[in-house]
Amino acid sequence: MRIGIAIEDTWAFFKEVEEELSSHHQTALFKPPQFSLPVFNERVNRYLLHRDLSFFMRSNQVVFFEWASGLLATASRLPKQCGIVTRLHRYELYKWADRINWDVVDRVILVTEAKGREFSGRFPDQAGKIVIIPEAISLDRFAADLQIKPKDFSGNLGIMCNLSPRKRVYELILAFYELNCRREDFHLHIGGGPHPGFPDYPSALYSLVAGLKLQDKVTFYGNITDPQDWYRTIDIFISNSYSEGLQVSPMEAIACGCFCLSHRWDGADELFPETSLFYTDRELVERILAYAELSHADRMARIAGLQEIVRRHHDIARTRIQIREVVEEVAGLYQDNAGRQG
Repeated sequence: MRIGIAIEDTWAFFKEVEEELSSHHQTALFKPPQFSLPVFNERVNRYLLHRDLSFFMRSNQVVFFEWASGLLATASRLPKQCGIVTRLHRYELYKWADRINWDVVDRVILVTEAKGREFSGRFPDQAGKIVIIPEAISLDRFAADLQIKPKDFSGNLGIMCNLSPRKRVYELILAFYELNCRREDFHLHIGGGPHPGFPDYPSALYSLVAGLKLQDKVTFYGNITDPQDWYRTIDIFISNSYSEGLQVSPMEAIACGCFCLSHRWDGADELFPETSLFYTDRELVERILAYAELSHADRMARIAGLQEIVRRHHDIARTRIQIREVVEEVAGLYQDNAGRQG
């Protein structure tokens, strides 16, 4: 089968999927035309993109759009010439979804049942095209860490993310202050660099830490170059976002032996058990204190339970095959149609 791949955002969640498709089929990667024309030639720029994308779609039985964003929005307005499969992670639902002609898209892969409900609520006529395949990680990378080892509790709390309001790091620092008022042997580790859309956010975090006199209790790391090594220093990893697709960093943290707690963003219960979820800062503080008071054996049991969830439902070795099978199903439909027409 001839499968085209169109991707314009990060490859962070896609490398294993691309390897899976390429190992079974003839694949081609769409390369947008490289040109540099002044603003008044925008019409020419658009024409060249439409021309090249139309040719690319005509040359493949199915095109897989990783991220339902700008390229898909453009392709969906062109004459339909092949099967179209896309994977919608999260942000596309708010920035791009209304610009896409979903009638020409054959399958929409979403990463949680919650996002599936949200998509079908906004586009009820497209509900039959939804396939739920959760985000996943490569368990091979964490094979050694997935063997539970004795680990003393050191009170190290961690969060790793782009520093933006959606991740609610500011609110986490406030909750940590309340925790510190009740018990002083915790430390908050914050990994991740600034989000380009919110350049002032890190400064607000630094000022808050200074204002609360937590400089000795909170450490900022910037971008983490070796996440696995960093996770191994953390006892409790915290996801405090108000919205996610299905966050990968907690999966990685769990694989490295962290216990995890998560704010109840819509869909969080598809990754975390009830004992790991919270709504309010007070609940978060109580969850942390309760975990700290557990026996070593009970803490290890909690971690083992989380790791089993990751093994069963979030192994990229399984999900990459599921994505390939969806692409093959759509490609087969167009191959059958071509055969009948011939």
